[in-house]
Amino acid sequence: MKLLVFLGTVRDSTPPSPARLGERVARACINHLETQFSDVSVVLIDPLNYALGDVFKPHFAYHESKVPAQLDTLANKIATADGYVMISPEYNHTMSPALAHLLNHFGASLFSYKPSAIVTYSAGQWGGVRAAVNMRTFLAELGCLPVSAMIHIPHAQTVFQANGDFATTIQDASHWLGYLDRTFKQLWWWAEATKQQREVNDPHQLVSDFKRDPSQRNAP
Repeated sequence: MKLLVFLGTVRDSTPPSPARLGERVARACINHLETQFSDVSVVLIDPLNYALGDVFKPHFAYHESKVPAQLDTLANKIATADGYVMISPEYNHTMSPALAHLLNHFGASLFSYKPSAIVTYSAGQWGGVRAAVNMRTFLAELGCLPVSAMIHIPHAQTVFQANGDFATTIQDASHWLGYLDRTFKQLWWWAEATKQQREVNDPHQLVSDFKRDPSQRNAP
């Protein structure tokens, strides 16, 4: 199975750490998934690697012959993935604008009928937990329903090193491993189940995607 890990920050550093705090969390998630699940491949999606331009224009708004190659490549990665890990800090009690901006470039038909996992973090004591409330609604609208367990990491700079390994000050990481495992095992289970069901019954044939105009959503 293929999982995409979306890093929801474009900041190149995060006080009090000189390195990107979100990248530490993303690397830790990737390390855990690759270590614990032998049948899973993981790809990091970092918004710093995508030049989205100053004027917002989503992937589906382009004529198919004029879609920017970078945008089209990411759309194909999203479409062929079996699940997603969404990592976000908290801004004004909501999800990162960088993550929302990136995800808004793609239609729900690429994400739908697959699960997602919510991971939030902070340099302070709350771990970005309030952002997760907003993320549940956002991800449900995309169709990649989040699993019930979530991961919230307070004081992330004291938990993970830059490469995603646990900080040397953490003598016993078993509690953290169990905490991550609960969410990612739910994600793995649902990703496997939905992958098998999509192969048996194509959901896009069962329920048509909204691709013509917004009125397709209207009641009769």
